[in-house]
Amino acid sequence: MIKIDEESIFKEIKERKAVSVALNAPDGLLPKVQETASKIMKRFGIPAYVLADTTWGSCDLNSNGAKVLAADVLFNIGHTISLDTIEKNVVMIDAFDDISFEKIAEKCVNILKGKTISLITDSQHLHQIEPVKKILETGGIKVKIGKGKGQLNDGQVFGCEFYPASETKETVDANVFLGQSNFHAAGIALSTNKPTYVLDPYFNEIREVTEFANKLQRKATLAIYKASEAKTFGIIVGLKEGQLSKLTALKFKRELEKEGKEVQLFALTNITNERLQNIKGIDAFIQVACPRISTDNQFDKPLLSTPQATALLKILRNESIDGYLQIPHWL
Repeated sequence: MIKIDEESIFKEIKERKAVSVALNAPDGLLPKVQETASKIMKRFGIPAYVLADTTWGSCDLNSNGAKVLAADVLFNIGHTISLDTIEKNVVMIDAFDDISFEKIAEKCVNILKGKTISLITDSQHLHQIEPVKKILETGGIKVKIGKGKGQLNDGQVFGCEFYPASETKETVDANVFLGQSNFHAAGIALSTNKPTYVLDPYFNEIREVTEFANKLQRKATLAIYKASEAKTFGIIVGLKEGQLSKLTALKFKRELEKEGKEVQLFALTNITNERLQNIKGIDAFIQVACPRISTDNQFDKPLLSTPQATALLKILRNESIDGYLQIPHWL
């Protein structure tokens, strides 16, 4: 069961003397956030707005939505980071899943006994990493937990940041991800080029995502080679607060123009195939907002992420692109 740190929310409201607040969270947490919002309104007698647009992480807070609503505080729930606040009126609130990993960890011992593994997880299961480590070590598995960096805690990854996994990749046989998210696990597999397993306590199963990750990489690589044949490029800047990478966009513009390509600049809040279909005269796109938009979705025309665009430039210069995704941060 997901547990939201409501006491921290109540404390912030009281200390800030807030007269209205906003809350947002990943889609799966919205029912719980609705309950929390109702408690706030009953307890403090103030409006508590649930921002129901999708939020993908600390790069996608929708703080602008909170400002439009004139909310004194925006509580972003479920994206645990090493910082308590990002903006002045944005407060990060933990949400933990209390499901037990004991049975699935014991099952893991039977598969990986004698191996050295990197133990990694996402925000909701970060508190489980040490208990699982003890179970695995007792069963004969050597466990390493990589150091966090920036917003990441030790052993924690985002969908585009993999510093703890990257730190240990040269000294382990495999990665083990605690949770249910193939999304996070596939990124770990791609960034480390190591076999990666998901310990899923919900279905009590262990699944290897290495082949799934390889399919994503083949698709990403095919898009790069298709884009290498393009004459006109559209470079897209994300309009979400943590995705506004204008300098990166302008760098790619300059480099592509050196290669004789025609470039147009665009800005979008939500980058979807439907929106791109409205843009005419462009052979291929590059987006510098979120790398997972390109690797995890289907588009009619090539849509490259930052690592893919870097690889594209190498192809245009007749350089090797080996290991272009094997980096700790895809931005």
